[in-house]
Amino acid sequence: MSFKEMKRCEWCGTDPLYVKYHDEEWGRPVFDDETLFEFLILEGFQAGLSWITILRKRENFRKAFDNFDFHKIARYTEKDFNRLIEDEGIIRNKLKVRAAVTNAQAFLKVREEFGSFSNYIWGFVNGSPIVNHFKTMEEIPAATPLSDKISKDLKKRGFKFVGSTIVYAHMQATGMVNDHVTECAIRAESLEHRGGSC
Repeated sequence: MSFKEMKRCEWCGTDPLYVKYHDEEWGRPVFDDETLFEFLILEGFQAGLSWITILRKRENFRKAFDNFDFHKIARYTEKDFNRLIEDEGIIRNKLKVRAAVTNAQAFLKVREEFGSFSNYIWGFVNGSPIVNHFKTMEEIPAATPLSDKISKDLKKRGFKFVGSTIVYAHMQATGMVNDHVTECAIRAESLEHRGGSC
């Protein structure tokens, strides 16, 4: 079966960048704080936009936000804020830019309390991915009672742009839930990548 003939989740279409993201990242468990933070920030910026828009700007975001170094971002000043708002390579939304700094600060507090953000977030699923068995995209929810619960807890801890839908997208991206449809060729491969520990 050729690369193009492989059955995939329909949402990635045929855009090479989207397909690469679907095949190599989406749904694969992520346990390192650096990547978890990157996805958390990118998901926040994605609110109201398409994910492919964010993917196309991902490298620009990495450059603008010090490669998503949460220690540095937590110390951003008004000078940094002004620099980011002028950066045409990212999404120049003032609330989202400020939220990135707020979230970095909240992220550090969670790390202090739990040892790592990974310990905290994966604790909601007992350290193991939830594997769903959806046959079609239409069956996949935009949010769940669990994402509601996580969203509420994140907000209580001071995080911004962490509504239930954003949280569920984060869970899907970082492999906390595996929502590859049953016919997707990548599904079995992504299930094998459960390495790491929370």
